[in-house]
Amino acid sequence: MTKTTTTVHDIASPWWGLNRPVAPLFGARLVQEGSRLHYLADRASIVGKFSAAHLRRIDQAFPLMLKQLELMLVSGELNPRHQHCVTLYHNGLVCEADTLGSCGYVYLAIYPGEPPETGGMAQ
Repeated sequence: MTKTTTTVHDIASPWWGLNRPVAPLFGARLVQEGSRLHYLADRASIVGKFSAAHLRRIDQAFPLMLKQLELMLVSGELNPRHQHCVTLYHNGLVCEADTLGSCGYVYLAIYPGEPPETGGMAQ
């Protein structure tokens, strides 16, 4: 008899990122220090199973997304005192981020997806 183990996110355990009704989903709570963001691995959660290709994309895109979010903190588009969700698209991934007005944290949700169609006419 072979046993298989499936890891399922336990809703009773803390969820660290923005909660979105999609799977797979990577969520994290980043620590904000001025205009710098710090990732702590013990403040991250995953729901569902990412493909190997998506895991590679996250590994490659994550530092770029953090840099873009830091620039949004500098510009004021992302504000630690006001709730406002920003969305980034990178290489088949969607990254949503919001401070939730927390004054010290930025909450993330990263999942597979593409930018919405612009609805413009093709040239």
